[in-house]
Amino acid sequence: MTAPAAVLVPARMRPRDIVRVGGAGLRARPLRVFLSALGIAIGIAAMLGVVGISASSQEDLNRQLEALGTNLLTVAPGQTLFGEDSHLPAEAEGMIAQIAPVTSVTATGTTAAKVYRNDRIPEGQSGSISVTAARLDLLQDTGTRVVSGTWLNEATHRYPATVLGAKAADRLGVVRAGPDQRVWLGGQWFTVVGVLGPAPLAPELDSAALVGWPVAEERLDFDGYPTTIYARAREESVLAVRDVLGATANPEKPNEVEVSRPSDALAAKQATDATLNALLLGLGGVALLVGGVGVANTMVISVLERRAEIGLRRSLGATRGQIRLQFLAESLLLSAIGGVGGVALGIGVTSAYATFQGWPTIVPVWAMLGGVVATLVIGGVAGFYPAVRAARMSPTEALATS
Repeated sequence: MTAPAAVLVPARMRPRDIVRVGGAGLRARPLRVFLSALGIAIGIAAMLGVVGISASSQEDLNRQLEALGTNLLTVAPGQTLFGEDSHLPAEAEGMIAQIAPVTSVTATGTTAAKVYRNDRIPEGQSGSISVTAARLDLLQDTGTRVVSGTWLNEATHRYPATVLGAKAADRLGVVRAGPDQRVWLGGQWFTVVGVLGPAPLAPELDSAALVGWPVAEERLDFDGYPTTIYARAREESVLAVRDVLGATANPEKPNEVEVSRPSDALAAKQATDATLNALLLGLGGVALLVGGVGVANTMVISVLERRAEIGLRRSLGATRGQIRLQFLAESLLLSAIGGVGGVALGIGVTSAYATFQGWPTIVPVWAMLGGVVATLVIGGVAGFYPAVRAARMSPTEALATS
């Protein structure tokens, strides 16, 4: 009686064996692997850099708003029904201060005076610097600080003394404040007693020469009407206060009053960056696609070059599934190398740019994980066809064409 023929069962490849075989295939072509991985890395780095820089910028804005406060409201005159410039009543400050949730009120008033570096500058070359009368509590309410010298006080706000905004000081060539620093303001000399830093919540102060309210009325023909009123309200009541500010500031003509929230303007500026971010993300996606094409190209060429290896393995008993896993593993490893490298490069770019801008470095964890997952998906898609093609080769066909 004849014994039944033994059935050969192919050995199963453990995950460790699959990774080892895939890694061996990559080590055989280091330059080609490097260039393909580089394409993936550039795409991931571009996308991660956009997300990271955007997140860092947003965090910097949040910290600024937290420090400056989001409860500042501004009131300014609008226009009449006939398109003429209106003005706020002189009593507007006091009436706004009567609103219960309002914690502080201050104001500025624009004068017709001009300011120059000296009395020899032509009248038309004023540098677009406004001369503005200011209350003494202006800095406290607007979150602005003095970077050189001092702010106006009870003594200096009655005399020809001025504090320059950041841009105004730069245009006038004033580096620091002091008794020897003077500017030609309103046809007379004013001493520069202070220079302000940038005012994010009140950017109009950056291009202004600020003088005391009394001296503006006495020497600069200021009419005393406030041009801008700054009001701080309790956080939970900001929206309610904003709704009544117009009618409170000018009860007779509330439609001629403009009310705004400076922090909203900062947030809107941040939102406008989303368009650029979307464009850069698109470019990163294109780079990632190019990297995927590079992976596919590398794997297809690898299959063509390694027919002899495929045929030999098939003749020794390797199954189609094992061949397919081998080449798919190579593709995934290649993409993973590019993905990890891209994440590292993206973090480095974000960190360098954020440090240069003085921002905190923020790289969302979801973006890093998403970058690696995206590369694995691309690797799987790019390596699928070459893996299937390699698995379909018969041992005789592979050995005969090698």
